[in-house]
Amino acid sequence: MHIQLLAMLGIAFVLTNCAGVRQVDLDAWKGQPVAALETHPVFVTMRLVRTVASDGTELRNYVNGKNIASCDGDGTVYAGPVNMATYSTFTTCLSSFAACNNVFHIRNGRVESYTPIGSGGARCYTDEQLKPGFRGAVNVR
Repeated sequence: MHIQLLAMLGIAFVLTNCAGVRQVDLDAWKGQPVAALETHPVFVTMRLVRTVASDGTELRNYVNGKNIASCDGDGTVYAGPVNMATYSTFTTCLSSFAACNNVFHIRNGRVESYTPIGSGGARCYTDEQLKPGFRGAVNVR
């Protein structure tokens, strides 16, 4: 009986740890136009914080998490691009809250890279729903 229980727990552990970041999902964003990101049904539901690096690269952080309001400077970080110092202060504060920071590097209107980074102990995952072109699943019964 104990061996069966241990085996079932082992299988459950393996299955729950299969969810994670898939490189194929990250690569799917390379070269995509910004419009694909701006109209994506999952990312539009997340809070967005933007800044521009000194080399002109735009950084967009789509934050998927709770309790981030104490870091948002009364909402001013969501109003438009913020300077790098404000962005850094926000991300440092956010490190104490469980969230997945979906960071996109954008140049010349196209996504250069997508990097999901967990903070506050959160783990990020990717799947088909986070790829460009996803428009929602319909549950039909």
